[in-house]
Amino acid sequence: MQTRNDQLRDKAQQFHNDHPAIWDLFCALTFDRIDKGFSHYSCRAIFHAIRWQTNKPVYERGEEFKINDHITPFYSRRFMRLFPKHDGFFRTRKQVSKNVPACGLEELKPSYFDGI
Repeated sequence: MQTRNDQLRDKAQQFHNDHPAIWDLFCALTFDRIDKGFSHYSCRAIFHAIRWQTNKPVYERGEEFKINDHITPFYSRRFMRLFPKHDGFFRTRKQVSKNVPACGLEELKPSYFDGI
């Protein structure tokens, strides 16, 4: 059975494949925070910094794209998996979407997780 987490992970992987420059910027900004002495930091703050630095929708290959907040947990976990020396730099939560069946919706409505 496919879970909602599987769907989100697949979307994060597709985004990563389509926009590798974002991963490079994510790593650069994360290592900048590490070099400045932070022992923990917010993955969402890194993505907000990426949005701020681009200051407009980013274009690659002539296509506009936006950075969806659903990818942040996957980027933080990927970073810590690839750089185990920095495991724990991003605090993570249990991914409740692992226990939720996959849905046919492109994007979830805010009330989808109410009561979970």
